[in-house]
Amino acid sequence: MNKLRPYERKVFYYETDKMAIVHHSNYIRIFEEARMHYLTEAGLPFEKIEGMGILMPCLALDSSFKRPLVFDEPFAVYMKMDKFNGATIHLVYKVVSRRSGEICAEGSSTHCFTDMNMKPLRTKHSHPELYATIAQYLNYEYDF
Repeated sequence: MNKLRPYERKVFYYETDKMAIVHHSNYIRIFEEARMHYLTEAGLPFEKIEGMGILMPCLALDSSFKRPLVFDEPFAVYMKMDKFNGATIHLVYKVVSRRSGEICAEGSSTHCFTDMNMKPLRTKHSHPELYATIAQYLNYEYDF
């Protein structure tokens, strides 16, 4: 099992709006970036997952905003897989300012596993190696 690191970067100028804060729509992109980072860190880069003939469409997405991020502000995203049954996975995100330590946004997304024709998969049976890898990271806690 790999030790996972949070996803980190700074806010890009194009992500901000006229109020000089990150536009709410960009948090969805940040969640997606964090998900790709997390899977790569866990040894499952998305190229490998898609190479297995698997897609992970989003079924639901939720977000709430606590304190806005601003241009050039460093932040980290702590992601947790808190529910996984082999057919669907639920992910939780916390976006934390590296300047203040405050939680700036929280969110979650639910994804299902399908084949390339969008037919649902039960990974425990169809892809046991993928299932086992994801299962070992369920409720993973970061070292601080």
